[in-house]
Amino acid sequence: MMYFRGCVVREKLTNIADATETILKTAGLDYTILENEPCCGSFLMRTGFEDEALEVMEKTLKQLNKNEGEEILVSCAGCYNTLKNDYKELFGVELNVKHTSVLLKELISDGKIKVKKTPKKVTYHDPCHLGRHSDIYEEPREIINETSVLVEMDRNRERSRCCGAGAGVKSAFPETALKVASKRIQDAESTNAEIIITSCSFCILNLENALKYTLDNENKGSVSSVLDITELILMGLEHEEV
Repeated sequence: MMYFRGCVVREKLTNIADATETILKTAGLDYTILENEPCCGSFLMRTGFEDEALEVMEKTLKQLNKNEGEEILVSCAGCYNTLKNDYKELFGVELNVKHTSVLLKELISDGKIKVKKTPKKVTYHDPCHLGRHSDIYEEPREIINETSVLVEMDRNRERSRCCGAGAGVKSAFPETALKVASKRIQDAESTNAEIIITSCSFCILNLENALKYTLDNENKGSVSSVLDITELILMGLEHEEV
C-alpha cells in the first residue's frame, strides 16, 4: 500500500498524516510514502489552469505507475476524486485508489483495530469531492457510530452545504469562503454537536477558520473543534502504542 498524503496534509495538516500512520501501524499494515510526493493536480484543474494541470498530472501518473497496481491510500477527498475519477476520464487509467474513511471501515469490520465508544456528540460534513463526486456517504458515518454519537445536520449527504473553499474560492475570494463556512458552522451548531468531523483537508482548513472567527466574535456555541475522521478514530483507538 502507498500512502499518498496530498499537498495540504503534507504541508499544513501533518496531524492527519500522523494519525493515519499510527492507525496503519496499529493495524499491522505495510505501507510506503513517496519521497518528494507530487501534487495530484486537483487545484490547478479546478481553478482553470488545464494545461498546467495536465502537465503535473502526467508527471504524477508516471511516478505512480512505477508501482503499477499497488493500492493508493489518500487522506484528501480532492486527491481521491482526482486520482480515482479525473485520471480515468483524462488518461483512461483506473488507479487502485482508496480513501482513508473506506479503509477505516474495513479495519474496524475486520477487527484489525478496536475503538472505544465515547459519549461525544459529533456531526459529519460531507465533502463535495467525496460525496457528490464519488458517492461515498455511508462509510464515514458507520465508523463514526462506532466511536461516538452521530447527530446529522439537516443538509447532509447529497444536500450537504459546500464548505466554501473549493475551486479556488478560498484563495481568490476569502471573505466569501468564510461566509459560506460560517453558515456550515451554524448548521453544525443547530445539532448541539461538540465536534465537526470531515474527510477533506480543504474543508478542515476553511471550517477551522470560520470556527475561529465565530469564537473570536464571542459567538461561542457547542462546537469546539473540526477534526479529520482519522483523528476521531485515534481518540478512541485501543492499544494505540506503536
